[in-house]
Amino acid sequence: MKKLVISASLLAGTMVFAGGFKVSLQGVRQLAMAHTSAHAEDASIAFFNPAGMSFIPSKLSVVAGGFGVTSTIEYQNPHTLENHKTNNPLGTPLYAAVAYKVVDEVSVGFSFATPFGSTVDWGEEWSGKDIVQKMQLKSFFFQPMVSVKLAPWVSLGGSYIYAKGSVDWDKAVTLLGGSLNIKDEKASGSGFGLGFYFQPDDNLNVSIAYRSPVDMKAENGKVSFNVAPSLYSVLGLDANGQDSFKATLPLVDEYTLAASYRITPKWKVAADFNYTGWDGYDKLTLDFENAKIGNHPSDPTVLVSDKNFKSTRTVRLGTEYKFNELITGRLGWYWDESPYADKDFIPETPSFNMNVLTAGVGFNFKSFGIDLAAARAFQQSRKFNNEQYNFSGQAKSKAYYFGLGIRYNLK
Repeated sequence: MKKLVISASLLAGTMVFAGGFKVSLQGVRQLAMAHTSAHAEDASIAFFNPAGMSFIPSKLSVVAGGFGVTSTIEYQNPHTLENHKTNNPLGTPLYAAVAYKVVDEVSVGFSFATPFGSTVDWGEEWSGKDIVQKMQLKSFFFQPMVSVKLAPWVSLGGSYIYAKGSVDWDKAVTLLGGSLNIKDEKASGSGFGLGFYFQPDDNLNVSIAYRSPVDMKAENGKVSFNVAPSLYSVLGLDANGQDSFKATLPLVDEYTLAASYRITPKWKVAADFNYTGWDGYDKLTLDFENAKIGNHPSDPTVLVSDKNFKSTRTVRLGTEYKFNELITGRLGWYWDESPYADKDFIPETPSFNMNVLTAGVGFNFKSFGIDLAAARAFQQSRKFNNEQYNFSGQAKSKAYYFGLGIRYNLK
């Protein structure tokens, strides 16, 4: 029985590392317009669709920016009346990109972004401590890319994705009178991006883009138990109470169809539709070197868990208005789905259906620009009973985003 409880909880932690949610914060201008993407005005287009680099109206474009994310999740058990809130630190996603037009028909670029990552801190003493106490996830995407104009109005682009990631997760193991930590700081994987970008006239932009799954491979992760040393041999741990594991953890793919249209010289509207392949989580497997904490019928060192994630759809609408040569205002709204049902809610990947309102302003100084953005997420509360972890209750959340970006275009 002890093995089963430990096994289920271990796998729950690694599920976050596999990308239990993605962070839609790869451009401050984009966030202000609901994170819409058909904007080939500077190098920030590179992350969303490399093909868009061909239509940047400058030979060299450089962008960089960062965000602050503040969120709180509140849990309540209606039977025991326990009420507990997370104490999450400020999240700080970053991005940077450069695009260079080698010749009129060929552009090259590079994008750096952090599309998966967060920290959730429930504290050491709460009813879900055997599932998670604290979880910290980081990921970094590095994308070299090229774009080729097939005709004056259409381009094709592609990118190679190299990803690095880390996870640091603490939880209690009450049945063993202690706790454990699972950590991997060297997971990596690769993938690709592909897209077409259309600009049939100066007012209309259409973007079709695909970003492949990235299989993050953990070759030497470490599990460390803080329990009585007399249990080390029972669990199959070494003299330090540790063991290593291997796993392949997929970050899911995404399809995007986007468009923007300039209604007047000062007013532009934009829309995106995203399809994210969360149903790629059919199962996850951890292969321990020696620890006998698995659930495989023929190998106690292998832990397999079926997943109930489903693919999600996101709808985004944004607009911007150029008040004068110096100031541009932006607004947006988007709807984002949770990748799992209420019955599968788990506190280390707290996820909610949500409406998000966004706003921002851009300051233009000829070749140089500064962008500011802010957003408020209105997340729908959840009532759940996760039988796999014997965890039930109600959860609600609130989140705020803000960002600062700079851009430079050299004609």
